[in-house]
This record gives sequence, structure tokens and C-alpha cells, in this order.
Amino acid sequence: MGIVSPGFQGRPRSQEPALPPGQYLTEDFPVLSAGPTPRVSLDTWEFVIAAENGTEYRWSWQELMALPQETAMVDIHCVTHWSKLGTTWQGVSLDTLLDGVDTSAHFALAHSYGGYTTNLPLDDLRGGRAWVAHTFDGAP
Repeated sequence: MGIVSPGFQGRPRSQEPALPPGQYLTEDFPVLSAGPTPRVSLDTWEFVIAAENGTEYRWSWQELMALPQETAMVDIHCVTHWSKLGTTWQGVSLDTLLDGVDTSAHFALAHSYGGYTTNLPLDDLRGGRAWVAHTFDGAP
């Protein structure tokens, strides 16, 4: 008796070589949210970096838009198993925002207007690996 029974085909594999195992390709933008998307006026919106010593670095929307802008084309692979390939974003690199921030921290704790928080290694936010994006595919 053989190890593999006749007719065993295994799991179907994606024909798209850029997809990691277990991911499916989507053309739309599946959005998963813990609640409604907050609507914040650009007149009151701000981006704040608070260092562990209490120093805060702040940018209004106008100040953020005045910083050097970058365009990045990236593939997105979500933990909920969808992938969207070749997405184009415009925004400000975290390298620009973190330049001059005096910190010995190894992690960042990010807060959103909707109350969501997450922590990330600072190494994952530096070196051209993260942006505050404001434009997707040419639209806000």
C-alpha cells in the first residue's frame, strides 16, 4: 500500500506566483474595521509622535502635506488571507517624520482617531518601510 492514496490532489495552489501560500487575490479592497471610520476635519487633524521623555512632535494636515512626498507601489498581504497586488500610495515616509526624534525605544505604540492601537518594532517603520499615506491610486 502506497503512502498517498490514488486521487489525492492536495490543496489547490494559486497560479499567481506573488501570492503567499493560503492567500487569495482580490481586486477590490476588503476593509475590516472594529467600528465606524471616524471622520476628522482636516482643520483639526494632527499627527503626533510622543517620545518616551515626553517630547512631542506635531504636524497639522497642511504641515504634513508640505513635507517631502513619496510614491510607493506595494503588494498587500492581509492576515485575513486576502492579497491585493500592485497598489500605489502617496504619503510621507516615517523616516522623514522620525528624523530628529530623540529616542532609545525599540517599539512604537500607534493610536488612531477611532481608538485602535497597535505596537510595532521601530525597525519595521524605518528604512523606507512605512508611510503615513494619504492617497491611494491617485485619490484621497
